[in-house]
Amino acid sequence: MINVLLFVAGLVGLVVGADLLVRGASKMALSLGISPLVVGLTIVAFGTSAPEMAVSAGAVLNGQTDIAIGNVVGSNIFNVLFILGVSALIVPLLVHQQIIRQEVPIMIGASVLLLVLGLDGRISLLDGALLLGLVLAYTTYLVVQSRRESAAAATEYDDELKPAEVGAWDAKLPVQLALIVAGLVGLVLGSEALVTASVAFAKQLGVSDLVIGLTIVAAGTSMPEVATSIMAAIKGERDIAVGNVVGSNTFNILGCLGLSGVLAGQTGLTMTGAVMNFDIWVMLAVAFACLPVFLKGRIARWEGAVFVGYYGSYVIYLILAAQQHAALPAFSQAMLSFVLPLTVITLIVSMMRPRPTEAA
Repeated sequence: MINVLLFVAGLVGLVVGADLLVRGASKMALSLGISPLVVGLTIVAFGTSAPEMAVSAGAVLNGQTDIAIGNVVGSNIFNVLFILGVSALIVPLLVHQQIIRQEVPIMIGASVLLLVLGLDGRISLLDGALLLGLVLAYTTYLVVQSRRESAAAATEYDDELKPAEVGAWDAKLPVQLALIVAGLVGLVLGSEALVTASVAFAKQLGVSDLVIGLTIVAAGTSMPEVATSIMAAIKGERDIAVGNVVGSNTFNILGCLGLSGVLAGQTGLTMTGAVMNFDIWVMLAVAFACLPVFLKGRIARWEGAVFVGYYGSYVIYLILAAQQHAALPAFSQAMLSFVLPLTVITLIVSMMRPRPTEAA
């Protein structure tokens, strides 16, 4: 019971901390005159990934590198399959052309790079520094790109991020600083509680740290993305729901694992055989699957249902594999022989349809 309460308290700390951090950082950036486009693509997207960074860094400092790796890989799978799936079930999601042309290829490139760096069995100190350097370069590129943004784009992000009233309570710089500090404190305390409870669960249930990181911790640290994307879908900001997930996935790999690799020092982060032989390939497949789905300019409800179904199947596979259950071979055979081919055929037929002019 203590571990359950600790886990819940950790989730609350992460969600509240991320919300305070995003609010304070967004309002501060706008107060200082930073481009609204940069705020939307960096501070907000990165801010919702702050729990992943906090948990991964905390896990590394506590010696649980499997949780650090599993958290990032699992979060990226969860973000696309579950969050976009549920959001599309609420209302079909529109996909902005910039996301198709730029953000998805960058996300795929980051995923491929992680696979390549992990071929030697670990993310070294040098690898971590490379990933951190790339996230800084990506952010710099967005800043340069923002100078060419259209007035319409600026107005759109202004409407999303500026206070509704000039005299809003969080419009002053000292308040924004306080929100950022409070958010960081919530993230640090929440991540420590979540990692501690998760390790306890793993020992009690006989499940590995990796599986806990890929499922429970990954879903828990993705709660800010869940809230942001679902609320965006409900409010009709359907392109924001997609952009939040894609941007967060890129930051998870470059920022979270980059920082974790640096913190691990000369020892580095161990990429276990289980991750390299299965989970990282699932993450890569999910990233590539975004292209044919997004190219249509819309994620339909049935595609959202397929995404959610695949995430459920992935979790079931992890549980069966962890327990070496007798049903594992039959389950795997059914997925490979029937479900996956049927989905590929359906996606090909769907792509052959004309691009819709508006969401259904």
